[in-house]
Amino acid sequence: MAPLTKSAISKPGKPFEPLVAANDNRPMAVIDGETLFNIEFPPVDFVIPQYITEGLTILAGRPKLGKSWLALGMCIAVATGGNVLGEDCDQGDALYLALEDNQRRLHDRLRVVCPPQMSRPNLGRVSFQTTAPLVGSGLIEHLNGWRQSVENPKLIVIDTLAKVRPPKKGNQDNYSADYAAIVPLQEFALEHRLAVVVVHHVRKMEADDPLEAVSGTNGLTGAADTTMVLDRRSDGPKLYARGRDIEEVDKALKFDQGVWSVLGNADDVKQSEQRLKIIEVLSDAVGVMMPSEIAKEANLSPGSVRHLLGRMVKDGKVEKSTLGAHYKLVGR
Repeated sequence: MAPLTKSAISKPGKPFEPLVAANDNRPMAVIDGETLFNIEFPPVDFVIPQYITEGLTILAGRPKLGKSWLALGMCIAVATGGNVLGEDCDQGDALYLALEDNQRRLHDRLRVVCPPQMSRPNLGRVSFQTTAPLVGSGLIEHLNGWRQSVENPKLIVIDTLAKVRPPKKGNQDNYSADYAAIVPLQEFALEHRLAVVVVHHVRKMEADDPLEAVSGTNGLTGAADTTMVLDRRSDGPKLYARGRDIEEVDKALKFDQGVWSVLGNADDVKQSEQRLKIIEVLSDAVGVMMPSEIAKEANLSPGSVRHLLGRMVKDGKVEKSTLGAHYKLVGR
């Protein structure tokens, strides 16, 4: 596939001038500490506040969980100056390489998230492609052609990594192969101060650290500026993110009509749901109940119940009986 060029889509304006990325972490020439101390770097540009900065982001998740819906939502929000994951985005141009889809499927998805009967923003600043070259075989040149063809390039989504990663060389170990597949994309993103999001998969086995769930070696997450993991646990879908330039994110999500929305911080939402279970049990109780009895009826751990009861007493929702460790709802 021939890369897009300025001659393909001509835009008036001044010549492109490379900018130094605020989160550029590539090797640099030797510099003394005094000089480095006095450099004033521009602030890191958030393409999607709280979640996506300039640089490379890996978005990993289980198959059929909704990664592509989230990726599409990000592109539409950036291209229209809209909202995704509860955050308003500054408008810019977005490119979505939907390499596991076709135009009909993309058309259907757009009709879900932007129903024809409803007022919708103009989608002219988000571009779609269903084929692309591999890393090392023209992909970077292709992305650079798109970047130069639009007015304000902000976001590129590659869905998925497997569709653009080069074949493993015979003498490469797995770590080196993973690192080589992702570094050119990260360097391209940092050089041109835009966000590149690469959609990927997670392992089948569970992991204590969400980043360890990403399929492949640490060569992928080590090269990425941010790693996001979309997962579904027993208490619902969650989005976890950790990166060089973002605060750690752990959100409880809801999926409806092709759109992911944030319910709140995962721990807060979980505690709220557990509180409701405790209130429901105490509402049905004839008298006072011990924490162990509440835990059994609510199908919660005794430790969580004792912790929440203490907080609910302070909040005035539950009162502790004079009999000792027995509880009831206030006013019952």
